[in-house]
Amino acid sequence: MNSWDTEVLVVGGGPVGLTLAVDLGQRGVRCMLVDKRPKPAFLPKMERCNARTMEIFRRMGIADEVRRAGYGQDLPMDVFVIRTLQDPPIARHPYPSVNQLKAQGAQVNDGSMPLEPYQLISQYTLEPLLKGVAERTEGISVRFGHELVAFSEDSEGVTSIVRDLDGNEISIRSKYLAGCDGGTSTVRSGLGVELSGESLLEMHQALYRAPGLYDSIPIGKGRHYHVADERSTFLIVQDDTVHFTLHAVVKDASDMVELFRKTVGAPIEFEMMYVGKWTQRLMLADSYATKRIFIAGDAAHLVIPTGGLGMNTGVGDAIDLSWKLAGALAGWAGPGLLGSYEAERRLVGARNVNASRQAAIGRRTWRSICGPLAFEDSQEGEIHRAKIRDLVDKEQRKSNELLGIELGYRYSGSPIIVDEPGEGPDPDSFDYTPTTWPGSRLPHVWLENGTAIQDIIDPNGYTLVNLSGDPNVGGGFAGGFQKLSVPFSTLTLSSSAARKVYERDLLLLRPDMHVAWRGDNEPANAEEIAARVSGHASSVEAGN
Repeated sequence: MNSWDTEVLVVGGGPVGLTLAVDLGQRGVRCMLVDKRPKPAFLPKMERCNARTMEIFRRMGIADEVRRAGYGQDLPMDVFVIRTLQDPPIARHPYPSVNQLKAQGAQVNDGSMPLEPYQLISQYTLEPLLKGVAERTEGISVRFGHELVAFSEDSEGVTSIVRDLDGNEISIRSKYLAGCDGGTSTVRSGLGVELSGESLLEMHQALYRAPGLYDSIPIGKGRHYHVADERSTFLIVQDDTVHFTLHAVVKDASDMVELFRKTVGAPIEFEMMYVGKWTQRLMLADSYATKRIFIAGDAAHLVIPTGGLGMNTGVGDAIDLSWKLAGALAGWAGPGLLGSYEAERRLVGARNVNASRQAAIGRRTWRSICGPLAFEDSQEGEIHRAKIRDLVDKEQRKSNELLGIELGYRYSGSPIIVDEPGEGPDPDSFDYTPTTWPGSRLPHVWLENGTAIQDIIDPNGYTLVNLSGDPNVGGGFAGGFQKLSVPFSTLTLSSSAARKVYERDLLLLRPDMHVAWRGDNEPANAEEIAARVSGHASSVEAGN
């Protein structure tokens, strides 16, 4: 049997596994990615990178590449409730284009907006893009057509067996294994970890190629068109505006051809390229990790696409895991650093499963009164459509206006965060409140010279952001991190805008831009805090 050796073996070449591999490679970690498919599939499983994911891609240096490949940055992101694409819409929620959001963000400096807006990009576009990035990143070996068939963990690492398309088996020895291999994860199954939760509707999804459709839609351009019928019919514009997906509850796959025609409402040439079943699930893995094996993405949590939280939550998993693995492999991570992955990301997974549930309930609420009457051209029909519109204006927004869920998550109770007394802003709110409460993502702020603070935070070490005006602050932290050989730097800034948003003079940031500690004065126990946030100590007080 042939054998290979690497530091981290990533199983699964979807967006989550590829993001993890690229980020590990950029941190200098030798990484191998395997995927049982011969190549990425032309399937539109996800279609939007949210603001937090795009901020992460910016730090990886690929945000512009993702945008160039995706939906036009001047195109609207509107959401409609319709009878057909030809009839006046029952409801229309306008949402700004990427360029409009960028223009708004350039004028706002209160932390309320992300550095990077969302980007519509189909999974069948994003996967090959990330695969290309991985293949050109030093230290990464990408091997599609290799299926994980067995693995075992010991005190020094993990031995995995993969099988190629010719049936040859190869042994791979790695320090760590990351299962990013989807809802039917081989890694999760091999660990004996269960998914707990609920299954809801069984639906069909179909992919169509209809080159003339987008430009001919008379009711307005957008990304989502919900049909007010009893089938939960939902048309999604894909990133090139040539392909479309339709989701619906139907008896047979063949029904999706006529349903597409009915939804369009006018003669159009199209090709149905794929149709298949899927089930709405809200589930969370009972565990995310052993000592050397981790799961991320759909292997760890399954959400309804309502709200677009699935892949984006997985990208958050990947980034949290990546810097911790890099620290462990570099030798500076304390024994508690990798252990914090499950504590932090399972909390977010549970939160986002619940947010997806709330969004789905909102959608089901307005859909519960839909049906044939919504399609009648009568006074009764118009009255009924007005009722639907009123419910849509309240309930559908839970699927499309959840910036707080995307940006406001917080690693409360994490063993490597120094918590404060009190509760802070609600991390489960759909509305975003910028905060530096420990565990939070650092809000985006522009400096006076036009630089974004996020762009100058070191991705490879801890950073003390010093807004106090005293350039001599930080010696205690510097000494504490130096004793542990943990990478650390101080960023001294003079910015009234940042000080107002960030609420404190001093912020200690982790490599992933989450706040580990904050205060107005350097604490007497700075060395203890340095040990805590890098995984070398189990508990410590805030020390203010």
